[in-house]
Amino acid sequence: MYRTLPYLALFAATVLLQVFLFDNLSISVYLNPLIYVAFIILLPLDTPPAVLLGAGLLTGVVMDASMGTAGINTIATLPVAFLRPMLLNLLCGRENVREGGIPSVERLGRRTFIDYLLLMILMHHTVFFLLEALSWEHLLHTVIRILVSSLLTLAFVWIIARVFTVKLSVRV
Repeated sequence: MYRTLPYLALFAATVLLQVFLFDNLSISVYLNPLIYVAFIILLPLDTPPAVLLGAGLLTGVVMDASMGTAGINTIATLPVAFLRPMLLNLLCGRENVREGGIPSVERLGRRTFIDYLLLMILMHHTVFFLLEALSWEHLLHTVIRILVSSLLTLAFVWIIARVFTVKLSVRV
């Protein structure tokens, strides 16, 4: 049984940071970090798919309610939760996923962990920004927003992952 308190704290921290800090930053139209996806990314490797989908749904609904968006966060978060086990199997191998533990640099290795973070964030941001634009008219503008926001989100999720995994053992 995993310790739930650290994950509840991670959920609260990512949601509160997103709502009170990152949503209020207006640096540029291109810089829109969506760090709440870190909660789904940092769940244990062997989390059952039903729990992943429930966590993705909960995260998306909470973010939609707090940001005033009409389901965009939920629609963007559910594919991330759904495709996460398949992506982990491709990147890490089925045996490593079955062993469990926290996805971290120590557990997966630096290159694999960065690839994992980048693919999950790109998947989320692609769905989110395409739904937000809801038009092919400004596709180049939307692609630039996806790439720049993904890189910024990657930096913040990397920091959150490092802070979150410092106190927890790799095997939780």
